[in-house]
Amino acid sequence: MEISLHSIEVPYLVEITAFLLGVVIIVPLFKKFRLSPILGFLATGAIIGPHTLGVVTDIEGVQHFAELGVVFLLFAIGLELSFERLKTYSRLIFGLGSAQMVSCSLAIAGCAYMWGNSAQASIVIGLCLSLSSTAMVIQLLSERGELAAKHGRYSFSVLLFQDLAVVPILILLSVFGKQDGSIVGDIFYAFANAVLAIALIVLFGRFGLRKFFEIAAHTKSIDVFTAMTLLTILAISMVTGMAGLSMALGAFLAGLILAETEFRHQIEGEIAPFKGLFLALFFMSVGMNIDFSIAFERGIWVIASVFGLIALKTILTFVCARLIGMRAENAIRTALLLSEGGEFAFVVIGQATLTYNIISHDIGQFMVLVAGLSMMLTPLLAALGEYFGNALKKETAETSETISDDEIHDHVVIAGYGRVGQAVARVLQAEAIPYIAIDQSSELVRQHQRTDSSIFVGDATRSEILKHTAIERAAALLITMNSEKDALRALVIAKRYWPDLTVIVRSRDTSHSEALMEAGATQVVPETLEASLQLSNYILRTTGYSRDEANNCIDAIRRLEPGYRVY
Repeated sequence: MEISLHSIEVPYLVEITAFLLGVVIIVPLFKKFRLSPILGFLATGAIIGPHTLGVVTDIEGVQHFAELGVVFLLFAIGLELSFERLKTYSRLIFGLGSAQMVSCSLAIAGCAYMWGNSAQASIVIGLCLSLSSTAMVIQLLSERGELAAKHGRYSFSVLLFQDLAVVPILILLSVFGKQDGSIVGDIFYAFANAVLAIALIVLFGRFGLRKFFEIAAHTKSIDVFTAMTLLTILAISMVTGMAGLSMALGAFLAGLILAETEFRHQIEGEIAPFKGLFLALFFMSVGMNIDFSIAFERGIWVIASVFGLIALKTILTFVCARLIGMRAENAIRTALLLSEGGEFAFVVIGQATLTYNIISHDIGQFMVLVAGLSMMLTPLLAALGEYFGNALKKETAETSETISDDEIHDHVVIAGYGRVGQAVARVLQAEAIPYIAIDQSSELVRQHQRTDSSIFVGDATRSEILKHTAIERAAALLITMNSEKDALRALVIAKRYWPDLTVIVRSRDTSHSEALMEAGATQVVPETLEASLQLSNYILRTTGYSRDEANNCIDAIRRLEPGYRVY
């Protein structure tokens, strides 16, 4: 008896098995060779898709599930931010984001029109290819630990603006496809729906969502809490989807709301596996969309279009970034990261081809192929950006041109980038909290600038150098300098010019702590004493003390110790 894989009655069982097999094999293999697993997922999707082996034939069905990968990714990004911290991105979102998208859309639309497309088709092609891949870029930045770096913040801001642009693009599609004269009413209705949906989400989230999570937490059941988390993500995404907005934007709003609650870290842990698996499925679905037969048929035109798109978007994004004051090394890394096509191109081109008949089927297939192939090159583009960014860096950074960052505020200034400063920087980077670090050693700065673009050469005992770190807008100054004399001098200078600034200082011993307290330090942490107290805490707990008893005992010693200030 002949058995066919596709005769199995369980829906999508073959697709799920192929997907999980790909995850189990690809991730360990690519990590072993220090390659991004994204490339592996794209390649696997292309191999098992309908255009090659045909293991998976229902691409549309798979894509419905795959879109959840982007939804979970944006929710996780929202959790790492908050509405207050998002305000710091507003200039980048609406400044750099709008400039990048408008310039790229016009240029791509112009090229499409020159090649014989209608004006409407050219506009649609320009808009959808100007968008970049949120999933690709954010995942790569996360893998490389660069979300909190300057080029990471710039890239994220542009991507967020592009997600906001989904609504006008979809409205424009319906406008081009309508012939009955009700365009103005449709536009008003669509925007009213969008505004109402966002307002309802924010109001419900601020006043009702926390209560539901409290109820779920009180059950002390991981299953209930996980179900509550998934319900929140999917329900809010569904509301935005019904209002004509991007589902990913709804998930991002949900993340922003929950970032302000005490459940944030627990939620992050619960969604991590779902985010990883659905993102892997998303990348595979992108690979499945690529029809290599068209690539072979049109050969040189496909290659020229892919690299032409990347070159055009890189140049225009670089120019926009430089015009708003970005340093060259950060601008080139941002430009290359955003130069590929995006997953939304598949949606727009699909609707423009099948629903509204704005673009011909052949042109639509060609554009999908160009977008998909450019997305496959994203890991390479990130590596090229790092290479060119490092090549553009200068040897020193003691001028306002290299340290100043006009849009940064509520950041932390780290004076001294030794082992303690580096440890704090890693914590800030993991929490997506902006910082600027300065150290007098140019050799140390050169060593670490390869992976951390927020460190510069500078002497924290000089007020003009501190000014270049935007210290007047900083949340705090952390002094971890090795020299006791320099640490005290930096504190005195900071308090003289910025008396309200929060200054936290690492001290060497009790006498150094007392001198720092007299100079006006907000908080002093003696290095040797703190290490001994932490060891004592562990010893007390080992001998039978509870965690609270041990902590109370150690806190009492801290309060009695001269030169140690605790709040």
